Amino acid sequence: MTSIFQRALGDDFGRLHPQLRRRFGFDGIGCVGTGTMERVWHGRGFTRPFLWLGAKRHILLPGHGSDIPFTIENYAYRDSLGRETVSFVRTFAFERPRRWDATMIYSPERGCVVDYLGTHQHVAVDLHLSVDDRGGLLIRSGEQRFHEGPLHFRVPRLVTGTAEVRESYDEEAGRFRIDVEVTNHRFGPLFGYHGTFTCSYPEGGQVPSAVRPVREQSRV
Repeated sequence: MTSIFQRALGDDFGRLHPQLRRRFGFDGIGCVGTGTMERVWHGRGFTRPFLWLGAKRHILLPGHGSDIPFTIENYAYRDSLGRETVSFVRTFAFERPRRWDATMIYSPERGCVVDYLGTHQHVAVDLHLSVDDRGGLLIRSGEQRFHEGPLHFRVPRLVTGTAEVRESYDEEAGRFRIDVEVTNHRFGPLFGYHGTFTCSYPEGGQVPSAVRPVREQSRV
């Protein structure tokens, strides 16, 4: 399978740092990162009820703290609809561990990566990828849509967060660096985190069932 990130970036995929090309090229079945988030934060007090609500389906991240152990599980597989899919399961080892789940596909219809959030893929988010001058990967979120049974609608910007993810490779430290910030255009910062991790690359065996969503959504 051609990586969904290669399809989204086209020729720019070759401009990524070699370690990022390995990480997002998926020559094996996966990439598992382990490390520490130097800081996990959330916005003002009124954001907390929304974060806790989203956490029930692993859509949002309500915890905060410093030096939080972190794992990210990226596995490439074909879902039940035959789509090349990549899991993004992030686990933060707070006193009570928290997960933030997503599964991604490339949508020719939308011309971008579509990120399904949570265990039941209720929310579909367009992701726009680019490569910075140092070979780092920049991901910005775009339009968001809600899917549940017969319901299907575009989520208004007033109640959505716009995510910006920057990932790079630190040659001196020999580690990946990640910086994530989710903001609302009216209410400001909602939550985010930054830190470093190293990766291992499983090459065989089965994709763990724990990283797959409970339900797969056909609509993009």
